[in-house]
Amino acid sequence: MSAATAANPVANPAASAPAMRQVGLGKAVGHSLTLAGRNIRYIVRSPATLVDTIIQPVLFLVVFVFLFGGEVAGDWHTYLQTLVPGLMVQITLYASVGTGLALNTDIAKGVFDRFRSLPIARSAPLVGAVLGDVVRYALALTVLLGLAFAFGFRVQTDVLSVLFAVLLVIGFGLTLCWLSVLIGMVAESPQAVPGIAMSLVLPLTFGSNIFASPDTMPGWLQAWIEVNPVSHFVDAARGLMLGGEVAGPVLWSLGSMAVILAVLFPLAVRAYARRARS
Repeated sequence: MSAATAANPVANPAASAPAMRQVGLGKAVGHSLTLAGRNIRYIVRSPATLVDTIIQPVLFLVVFVFLFGGEVAGDWHTYLQTLVPGLMVQITLYASVGTGLALNTDIAKGVFDRFRSLPIARSAPLVGAVLGDVVRYALALTVLLGLAFAFGFRVQTDVLSVLFAVLLVIGFGLTLCWLSVLIGMVAESPQAVPGIAMSLVLPLTFGSNIFASPDTMPGWLQAWIEVNPVSHFVDAARGLMLGGEVAGPVLWSLGSMAVILAVLFPLAVRAYARRARS
């Protein structure tokens, strides 16, 4: 290879390759946290991006409690107690859709082209986007629980159990967020992301035990609910906040998180690498 070719990034494709690469775990974590801070600062400077995060918990709680509470549980006060832990899981899943949309939008605007020129870990932009959404999940849960307590929801356990339930639900949201990231990497345009994501999120949420007891449902649906990871997280949240079995649902929940992350994380990173090369 001539010196002129090596100095010319157009003639030398290797010289124009993305700077992002595989690095040590410590550096990768540092890169990811830096980009997570960038995303959090953007949210703080642009609070309008949180409007849907604030409105959704209010709408879900008001609509399901007051429209369906009497029919499902006999009165809306009883239904409120059962529904709130389930809604905690649902709104984190819905909030995760915004991650894939934001990533796809950044790619369309060329933001990721700048990331490619930096000597950072290949997964850092994706991990940073996911970690930055902790603010979104925490805000959504705060709004939901604040309104629920105002309506009369009462915890039957203790503060530490409630805190663990919140952390568990946020952890599930961060795990399922990789599904949204994967969709954001493969979707052709930002407009396509919400439709694809919701077509997968809706069966997970409505095909679960969030809104009604599986005992009232047909056998084929009960079978799906039993394997649906959302149901395990709902059982864990209810046990931690209202009392009842905790160990089994929590173990199932943690196992589901490990499996989902092991599957979706490498798929999302590969999809990003393919898109970066295109």
